[in-house]
Amino acid sequence: MTLYMLSVWHKDGDPQPDEATMQQMFADVGAFNEKLEASGSWVFGGGLETADTATVVRSTGGHVVMTDGPFAEAKEQIGGYWVIRAADLDEALRWAAEGAEACRGPVEVRPFQADTE
Repeated sequence: MTLYMLSVWHKDGDPQPDEATMQQMFADVGAFNEKLEASGSWVFGGGLETADTATVVRSTGGHVVMTDGPFAEAKEQIGGYWVIRAADLDEALRWAAEGAEACRGPVEVRPFQADTE
């Protein structure tokens, strides 16, 4: 089994869903999480606060500098993620498709480097 990160992406400035849609998304993601757990594929997952809450820490030659805001100045930011176990990329992609449907946003699939588990 390989570990995969399924990361959920959001575009800064996109309108927020209305309350009813947001509540349905929470329910759909909760059901997806339960399905992942029941299958044995779940490792860890969580939602993130908005990118403007980030702090970037850099160390150069023992000198540490911290700056507010996201590392990348981009319109798309990671909003949450799942770490899953999957037999292969095809299985991870099937999970990502369900996750994208549940959270109503794009999900990037990336394997962890070998020997991470």
